[in-house]
Formats: sequence, C-alpha cells, structure tokens
Amino acid sequence: MGKKRIIKKTQEELFAEKAKVDSALKKGVEVKHGKKVKQGRIYIYSSYNNTIITLTDSIGNVLAWSSAGALGFKGTKKSTPYAASKVIAVLVEKASKMGITEAEIFVSGVGSGRSSALRSLGGYNLDITSISDITPIPHNGCRGRNPRRV
Repeated sequence: MGKKRIIKKTQEELFAEKAKVDSALKKGVEVKHGKKVKQGRIYIYSSYNNTIITLTDSIGNVLAWSSAGALGFKGTKKSTPYAASKVIAVLVEKASKMGITEAEIFVSGVGSGRSSALRSLGGYNLDITSISDITPIPHNGCRGRNPRRV
C-alpha cells in the first residue's frame, strides 16, 4: 500500500486562488438581450460535483445561468456551499439587471450546495413566491440489482 501523501497548499497559493475567484466575480455581468421581465424562475441543480443555477422567464425560456465551475472553482471546491453562494450572487446580479423582482424557486439534486443557495437567496432583495423540490424520486420503477453472493 505505502504511505499516502497529502498535499497542503501554502497561504500564498490559497490567497492566489481566492483572488482568482474574486476577479471572476468582479469581471462584470453581461446581459445578452435587454428583455425586461418582472417574474422569473430560478432552478437550482446541486449534484455531488457541481452546483448549476438557471434563471428562466415564466414560460421556461433561459435568460441566464451560472455554475461553480464557470466561476473558476475547480475539483472538489465546486460542490461546496461557499461556491453555491457565490453562484447565487452572480445570478441575482444578472436578474437585477434584467429587472426581475419576483422569483419562483425550484430545487433539484442532493448536493451540499442546495441549502446554502436557498439561504443566500433570502439575503437579496428578490421576492420569493414559492419554493419547490423537484428532485426525481422513483416510485418503485426499475428493478434493483441482485445482492452480491460471497
């Protein structure tokens, strides 16, 4: 087996990584089309590896999206609650530029970023009309695998 080596980052590397993420946030949010929409839907998909947040209008047309990987988080840091809150900050800024004041929230997935994303959404001046969990749950659909015999 041998010894396992754990690579620890120095303070300088941690500061450089934080500065890189902050520069991605400060880069400026671009809104492609000048649609003025009052109501929108926010879809939060949180997996074990990433957090993806999509902003749509009431019909379902995508207006903006953001993810932890798009902000510069890499590896296991993409699935952290901190990364999810930063993704929400970017998306709310895009929503405010479009003029969205009300939002319905749809949460899907099992990752650690879903609860922190909801918590950080409450801190912004966005009226939340409803919160729904749309995580797919099987109702005894496909048959499971046989247990392993040893």
